[in-house]
Amino acid sequence: MSSSSTPPSSASSSARRADESAPLSLCAREPQVPAERLVADMVPPPKFDGVRFATYLPDPGRPSQAEAVRVLEEFATGLGGASATGAGRRRWFARRPAPAPAGPRGVYLDGGYGVGKTHLLASLWHATPAAPEQKAFGTFVELTNLVGALGFQETVRTLSGHRLLCIDEFELDDPGDTVLVSSLLAKLVEAGVALAATSNTLPGKLGEGRFAAADFLREIQGLSAHFRPLRIDGEDYRHRGLPAAPEPYTEEQVTRAAYATPGASLDGFGQLLDHLSRVHPSRYGALTDELRAVCLTGVHPVPDQSTALRLVVLADRLYDREVPVLASGVPFDRLFSEEMLNGGYRKKYFRAISRLTALARDGRGLVQCGGA
Repeated sequence: MSSSSTPPSSASSSARRADESAPLSLCAREPQVPAERLVADMVPPPKFDGVRFATYLPDPGRPSQAEAVRVLEEFATGLGGASATGAGRRRWFARRPAPAPAGPRGVYLDGGYGVGKTHLLASLWHATPAAPEQKAFGTFVELTNLVGALGFQETVRTLSGHRLLCIDEFELDDPGDTVLVSSLLAKLVEAGVALAATSNTLPGKLGEGRFAAADFLREIQGLSAHFRPLRIDGEDYRHRGLPAAPEPYTEEQVTRAAYATPGASLDGFGQLLDHLSRVHPSRYGALTDELRAVCLTGVHPVPDQSTALRLVVLADRLYDREVPVLASGVPFDRLFSEEMLNGGYRKKYFRAISRLTALARDGRGLVQCGGA
């Protein structure tokens, strides 16, 4: 028998099978994302694909919820006749082109965690009668990252052709970013782009929500006249405190689960943090493409604020994509120092803890799959 027809040895077959079943690595990924994709990806997260105004169930005891739905439905309908560039001279709430007094050209959804603001914002995006490429949806961080990747003028040029821009989680903890986005929104308003935004109050801070709208309007200064604040009252189900993070697994359990889960990644936490510093945050979404789970070993408190903020962005992208997380090391509620949790970026850190904790709960089943 010729050597070319000799079956591969058992050792080589085993090696190939092991390689095929080896987990992926986030640290091995260096996504190059074209500008077109950065903008095309500005749509509601997959978990909000199916939400509509009709699927939002207002609490009869909270009339502000039904009122918010009514106003937003009218707002979406009014955008049907709007057009980009030059539409800024028209009143966007109008259903007819007849002249009307100047009014708010945007809406700001004001309320605490867990009252359905993102559901309503995504519903507005879906309800706006325009092609997907004519409306954009992203978080405040994604918008600032877009400016960082494209440059200010190119971002203005790209988004000026849109009918609607939805900004989820407009954040007031970074004056520089707030001024940057305020300048961007001013240019987009001039081009006729409708705006909608939400902002969260801090978990565990009862009473602060009533001041969120005033803070927002003050920060965007001259744009305040273009926004109509909509207060959404409701039970803040996440106000009950941060949920206890699941106990971490052993490194062996995490590794075994990663090898047993097709499409899972496996990385050391420290190495991943180093890798994130070399990847622009606007590419973190692409970094997680097609992942079915993220497995991390050696989780430890983050050493500094820059590293922590990059981790927050990754946590948001994983949460948007509903990617389970399995980890060894310290629990996620010990990722950030007391100084960080009491500082100006505390809202971001509390959100990251909450989201990573939820994803860790989703990852519990991976341990059973791994036979641990």
